Amino acid sequence: MRLDKFLAESSAGTRKAVRSYVKEGMVTVNGVLITEPAIEINESSDVIEYLGTVVDYTGKVYYMLNKPAGYITARKDKVNKTVFDFFEDVNMNGVFHVGRLDKDTEGLLLFTNDGEFEHQLMYPQKHVEKTYFFWALGSLAQEDLKKLEQGIYMGKDEIITKPAKIRVEQCGMYKEFKHEIASDNLYNIDSNKYDQPVVSGYLTISEGRKHQVKRMLKVLGCYVVYLKRVSIGSLMLDESLKKGQYRFLTELEVKSLLEVSGIKSILNSEETKH
Repeated sequence: MRLDKFLAESSAGTRKAVRSYVKEGMVTVNGVLITEPAIEINESSDVIEYLGTVVDYTGKVYYMLNKPAGYITARKDKVNKTVFDFFEDVNMNGVFHVGRLDKDTEGLLLFTNDGEFEHQLMYPQKHVEKTYFFWALGSLAQEDLKKLEQGIYMGKDEIITKPAKIRVEQCGMYKEFKHEIASDNLYNIDSNKYDQPVVSGYLTISEGRKHQVKRMLKVLGCYVVYLKRVSIGSLMLDESLKKGQYRFLTELEVKSLLEVSGIKSILNSEETKH
């Protein structure tokens, strides 16, 4: 295994950061100072030290978080709380979020120190589907559903969206459903909206453009007031997780995700935390 990969998968830092550590003379292998990040080491028998401390190999890690609204998808922020605040008791050096969710969006968010895993799930050409549950002010006619399924234009200088999948769950007036919509996460709903139509449903996309779900529905006259990601590929959000709670992905879940993205990979169970 490459030294930089070993360090990154042992939560010593990101792949970019650990390369710098090695080049700056902070790492030894079996007592010998090493300055080449790409050197091959034996993770089972070699003794790797960073700043005089032995680094234990933890392997690849994969977390699922049930993200609440109000947190931004970033490692640090001077103003806002971030999704990494939920991992205070975990060494998250070298671990990063897979994709992102808007501050006001809830649901499934993944974390890993496996760069290839992140690439396969988020690379546009892989067409990995993400499904979102939404509540929106407005209504969706059959012709609107067809537009979503065929692809729509969201704005000037943008190409048409890839075909989406849409399933409407409920529709009616806001006052009928206001108790079903998570009121603590609504975007600025005032009393004059109570007699306005609302619609809920599931929208599945295979892209990751900025604010894509909100913008696609906005084109059709629907203003999203609640949004939650419920699945990525074959992986469903574990609804037993309360908002802000996380758990390791199982080895089966990781394999399934990689197979959906086109990689028929058998992961080494000793390298995967689950």
